[in-house]
Amino acid sequence: MDGFGDYRALSVARQDDLLWVTLDNPKKANALSPAMVDEIIDLYSRDLRGEGVRAVFMRGAGKHFSAGADLAYLETLQQADAKDNQADSERLERLFRSILYQDALTIALVHGSCVAGGCGLATAQDYVIATEDARFMYSEVRIGFVAALVATYLPLRLKGRDLRELLIDPDLISAERALEIGLINRVVPVPPPLPADAEAAPDTHAMTLAAAGEALAGGILAKGSSESIARTKQLLLDFVGRPLDETFARAAVANAEARATADCKHGIATFLATKRPPTWRA
Repeated sequence: MDGFGDYRALSVARQDDLLWVTLDNPKKANALSPAMVDEIIDLYSRDLRGEGVRAVFMRGAGKHFSAGADLAYLETLQQADAKDNQADSERLERLFRSILYQDALTIALVHGSCVAGGCGLATAQDYVIATEDARFMYSEVRIGFVAALVATYLPLRLKGRDLRELLIDPDLISAERALEIGLINRVVPVPPPLPADAEAAPDTHAMTLAAAGEALAGGILAKGSSESIARTKQLLLDFVGRPLDETFARAAVANAEARATADCKHGIATFLATKRPPTWRA
């Protein structure tokens, strides 16, 4: 299992340079228990690109991607003091940071419900592909909570008008609407229903999403250097909300540093020799 077999709340499988991560608690709609959160942090904090992984797919087992916070966890918050709440908030910060700052390409494959923290989990990834019957919602204000952490990175996806509507007046929105406002990147058709006696048949939603995810990742990774992709992801996060003069200064440094990388030297040499960019992934 290449060192990916020690998780309990997640199922992890490697396929060459692709890593498939499944939220694996379908009986609770893959609710984000503290144990699941800790395992996601552990996995996504690894130097996966250094381990040869170029893309990571996250999906949910069963009928839904994730219904958000675990009810047992929410119950504990009623007795939590300020210190406990701060510690738990910092755990959730690490969760979203681990995904946002993962150097490998990250892609969420969403079906069913994708709600609250589960929606934050999906939309922290580089790309979100959803089946057309998927539904999305940041439901925090409905229970007197605030979607504070997701609000830090959602401006990378959404205009202010749509961000306000999602966080302040939450309702389930369709995959089509999520695509329209930029919350997600792709929508794939729902597979036809299976025959009533096809209990042992494969999960067609999962197969459809997996095929779409592989096609997207394959196209990106063939065209682009993983080193350059990782550096670009870092820059986009670092530039959010900073003054233009500061981002230009940082960009000049990043530009100079990129020229010294092996990938850049290989790319330029290949283009000069063949008048074509390299194919980065066969």
